[in-house]
Amino acid sequence: MSEGPPANVARYLPERAASQPDFPALLVPRGRLPDGSINYLCQSALELNAEADAWAFRFAAAGIERGTRVLLMVRPGLSLIGICFALFKVGAVPIVIDPGMGLPGFLRCVQRSKPRALVGIGTAVVLSRVFFLRFRSVGIRLRVRSDRRIGNSADQLPYPVAPTSARDLAAVLFTSGSTGPAKGVCYEHGMFEAQVSAIRETYSIEPGEIDLPMLPIFALFNPALGMTTVVPEINPSRPATVDPSMIVQAIRQCSVTSSFGSPVLWKKIADHCIKTGSTLPTLRRILMAGAPVPPRLMQDFREIIPNGHTHTPYGATEVLPVSSIDDETVIGETAERTQSGAGTCVGRPLRGVEVRVIEPSPLPIESIDEAIVCAPDHTGEIIATGPTVTRSYDQLPEATAQAKIRDGDRIWHRMGDLGYLDSDGRLWFCGRQAEAVRTADGVFYTDCCEAIFNPHPGVRRTALIAWQDRGTTVPAIVIELVRGRMTETDRGKKRLVDELAALGRMHRPTASIRHFFFHKQFPVDVRHNAKINRLKLAGVFKGRRPILSPPCAGGNDFQ
Repeated sequence: MSEGPPANVARYLPERAASQPDFPALLVPRGRLPDGSINYLCQSALELNAEADAWAFRFAAAGIERGTRVLLMVRPGLSLIGICFALFKVGAVPIVIDPGMGLPGFLRCVQRSKPRALVGIGTAVVLSRVFFLRFRSVGIRLRVRSDRRIGNSADQLPYPVAPTSARDLAAVLFTSGSTGPAKGVCYEHGMFEAQVSAIRETYSIEPGEIDLPMLPIFALFNPALGMTTVVPEINPSRPATVDPSMIVQAIRQCSVTSSFGSPVLWKKIADHCIKTGSTLPTLRRILMAGAPVPPRLMQDFREIIPNGHTHTPYGATEVLPVSSIDDETVIGETAERTQSGAGTCVGRPLRGVEVRVIEPSPLPIESIDEAIVCAPDHTGEIIATGPTVTRSYDQLPEATAQAKIRDGDRIWHRMGDLGYLDSDGRLWFCGRQAEAVRTADGVFYTDCCEAIFNPHPGVRRTALIAWQDRGTTVPAIVIELVRGRMTETDRGKKRLVDELAALGRMHRPTASIRHFFFHKQFPVDVRHNAKINRLKLAGVFKGRRPILSPPCAGGNDFQ
């Protein structure tokens, strides 16, 4: 039975089609023209709505109805947005699983989520028959051609939007599984509505803007925001392999005003722009998320987007957005502290969102009254509540009990992150709770330590891991060199380690770190290719000998 007021983000699409039928809703690349420009297929708001209606009628005829769980396995492109809105119109529940997590993990997610229908490309349909035991809940299979339209705006009948409520299940979106098994997050219709409002208000998005989202799920908000979606030429299962010149070309050719992507993607784009002397004057905003954003990357974009700003929204699949910070605040107020080991400032909580920092606990916390709130500037576990906070994981009651705290009718989500609120009310991120290194001498936080070593010009990035030395846990730093430096001699690596150790001794969080390793390429999450899997990395170096820096004879140099 429905609870709460009516809510369904699908309603925005027919509204846009009625008010601005010719508005370009979707631009899909389909090759190059003779002059080298991108050849785009354009779908107007009227055509996209007709496409969604046609799919909705097809779904209904196949037996997909309100509440039907539908596994969605469609590539980004012409059909994806129309199909998603069609499922919302029907009131069905799309299940979205990251394709890059690997087949075993993907199949486990399918089996646990128990979809009744599959809407996917031909390969997906074949996969469902080969692994029929994992897909045994699936009784409806519909094949999709990602490059084919089925709607006709000239004579297509409208499909009525299902009268869902704010508390009705809208979708199951899986976490990336970067620090544990991927989990399905239950999104209600009201949460999507709240996200649309929060994104519009926080980033001052205006109707008529043009967006290039480098995470496909973000394209779903654009019809509600009145934005054109430019589909990027990117492999969604391996986004970090993107050719930055193609993204730059799309931004310039389509006069893109807004774009979302991980800091790894934006670092590649920044390097390309610096190397070629390119600027992106149409961009009003860049949103970087998925991993902490280095202040120097924000500084690079001050020149590249002269008419815009970069922003870092903080959140998770279970609650997004929680807070946000812009480049002016980072560069002018927080960067120096970040590079000294204070963590990454992720801004103030958004309007309607409440954040607390509590004493960490490995146990479930049933009621908010049981949580012990930390004093300002004291590092603890970050929790958040608000209209975008999801209430449960799909089919995982134990994980739900571990991650959710009840507060009357409200739910607090335990972010799984460590951080603190400063005396000015700003939230600082120190690292994932599962990746903190706990030793006899204290706790070492990943984001605090790595930010001290990362600015070294020979380093691409570093990772803090726990390493066992004769049965004792010690903090160690793994180094990924800038491209082309892995051929360094052992003497060169030792010299770099000594330089990093000297840098570490200048700051309290890293003053005692003496153990270093080198690794060619860090394991990262499948969604953004940005979040380092430090637990997996620690396993790589189990039993190996580190390069040791000499102990400091004169004591530490930090102030």
